[in-house]
Amino acid sequence: MDGVLFDSMPNHAYAWSHAMTDFGLRMEPEEVYMNEGRTGHGTINILSNRYWGRNATDEEVQQIYDAKSALFNSLPEARPMPGAMELLRKVRARGLMRVIVTGSATHALLDRVNAAFPDIFRPELMVTAFDVRHGKPNPEPYLMGLKKAGIDASEGIVVENAPLGIQAACAAGIFTIAVNTGPLKDEVLREAGANLVLPSMQYLADHLDELIG
Repeated sequence: MDGVLFDSMPNHAYAWSHAMTDFGLRMEPEEVYMNEGRTGHGTINILSNRYWGRNATDEEVQQIYDAKSALFNSLPEARPMPGAMELLRKVRARGLMRVIVTGSATHALLDRVNAAFPDIFRPELMVTAFDVRHGKPNPEPYLMGLKKAGIDASEGIVVENAPLGIQAACAAGIFTIAVNTGPLKDEVLREAGANLVLPSMQYLADHLDELIG
């Protein structure tokens, strides 16, 4: 979702890096992009182990995540990613299922997605942090996506922008297209295992027919 459907990663990078500072933890914006797709709990524990030498307690995780969420929600709302709606319309016209696999734990997720992309997604074809025990790079989120869609890995295509998401999709055995919508180098996405690396969602929308062909 973030960095694929919405141009929201700059806001996430700002919110994570600034919220962590309030708790004596340091997280550079680039590290946010490298850990994109990980659950909030997992992200916080990377930093707490680095600086505190232990996992954060459930109370600490909640405090930090609440602070990050409050800061994120104070920022201007992220716009849909250029090319995303055009791509989704082409995918829908082909009669293909559309499944969201996100590490988000936001209860209002469906409302936000439906407002930006009306008549594209269905709630039963969404995988969020509430559906899995292990977040990306574990393949569980994408395996759950396959299960909800009722398809085999060989029948799916993943569109990802984050290294951890690419690793998760590849571990689930799904053909993975990386769209580089952030500051990371293409090589980082290739090293994560992407089958294709493209420069943008708009590029994917413009070339979908030839890629599928």
